[in-house]
Amino acid sequence: MKSISVYTVDSFANEIFKGNPAGVCILNEELEDSTMQLIAKELKFSETAFIMAFKDNIYSIRWFTPQHEVDICGHATLAASHVLFNEIKIPFDSILYSSNKGIIKACKEDNEEISLDFQIDEPESNIPFNYEEVIKSLGINKYVNVFCGKLTGKLVFELENEEEIRVVKPDFHSMKDIRIEGLKGVGITASSDNEYDFVTRYFNPWAGVNEDYVTGSVHTLLAQYWSSKKDKNFLKAKQLSSREGELNLNILTNGRVKLSGRAVLVLKGEMFI
Repeated sequence: MKSISVYTVDSFANEIFKGNPAGVCILNEELEDSTMQLIAKELKFSETAFIMAFKDNIYSIRWFTPQHEVDICGHATLAASHVLFNEIKIPFDSILYSSNKGIIKACKEDNEEISLDFQIDEPESNIPFNYEEVIKSLGINKYVNVFCGKLTGKLVFELENEEEIRVVKPDFHSMKDIRIEGLKGVGITASSDNEYDFVTRYFNPWAGVNEDYVTGSVHTLLAQYWSSKKDKNFLKAKQLSSREGELNLNILTNGRVKLSGRAVLVLKGEMFI
């Protein structure tokens, strides 16, 4: 029997029980994919990050939902970075993660936030699939615009205002039955009425998560969309889930976007496998 260090972190939050909780597992040796999947299923978070040191500030990272591995996960990457910076206390102010989707850079900022450097996603208005059943499952009868992420495959509907975002009540049972090749989740968004530039909600019952609390990856798409609409490169976003969460988005000049937020440690311990 061997043990691995396991942490629970609330990402994109200033206090516990807010933001999006993620599991973080620190590995000293590689594990079988099936073992990581079982651990993620046991922890039951929307995503669990598995990280292992390569050299200095370079780490491998993979993300698993309770059902399967995913290509990218912002909030679990933020959680992993919080653990490395504040619990492991690595002697570096930046981390380079090697993932299946390339290199992700995390930096410790002066304001206690952690920033993540992701490739920006481009919104495409020419949707490569029929989404009428998605509209029905969301329970919406009108929208301002619809677009899909070229890289992420996330389908997003822009609604008229923040209140329309809040009152949407999807039928997750019917949504889960929809089978569309290439669809990787559904978001709704609108311009905000207050201190935020825009608000969002995000649904992915196909990955075992009816409504995600705070979703970093969909904001790589929304950053480009709202930056173009509002003609600004720095945006403040809020995800209107039951736990809510805040993200700062900075459009960079090299086809990248910097997602920033805070995280809070909730729990740490050992798992015996």
